[in-house]
Amino acid sequence: MKEKMILIAFCMTIMFCMSACSGNTINSGDNQNAVTEISTSENVETESSEENVMSEGTAMYQMAEKDESADDEAVGDSTMIMMIDGTKVNVEWEDNQAVERLRDMAKDGDITIQMSMYGGYEQVGSIGQSLPRDDKQTTTSSGDIVLYSGNQMVVFYGSNSWSYTRLGHISDKDEAEMADLLSQGDVTITISTE
Repeated sequence: MKEKMILIAFCMTIMFCMSACSGNTINSGDNQNAVTEISTSENVETESSEENVMSEGTAMYQMAEKDESADDEAVGDSTMIMMIDGTKVNVEWEDNQAVERLRDMAKDGDITIQMSMYGGYEQVGSIGQSLPRDDKQTTTSSGDIVLYSGNQMVVFYGSNSWSYTRLGHISDKDEAEMADLLSQGDVTITISTE
């Protein structure tokens, strides 16, 4: 990142230096017209060089932006996969500190959570450590995944109202499919990264 910023600053410096060097040459004498033509020709060449430097600078800046976003994707956004008793489910994960911490944990090895049925509408299990909390009063729906008390994952196949930190939502199962997955007894959830 630092190298890219230095490269951009260098290109901008060259561009400013070239624009400072351009200008009309003033010469006295009998050949004023010839000098003016040469001066105009030099200005055209200088402007052309400035345009090239500007386009190269812009191109380098755009390449730096692309590289930076590619680096961000490669470093920070490993995809997390959730399995419920061996069934893969598609999760739309939230963008918050709790999910970032969960992702970091999964990078160190699969997270296995033993879940227990609770209340006839959810499965609850200990994550094994506390995650950052941002609890808000929430009414959940089937497929919602939340953090309770900082260290418990809750997956809903029904609805409840409480103060939770949202972790994500299972997007490929409807309410009946969620009930089939979660209402038959305790389950094991595995979270891993690809």
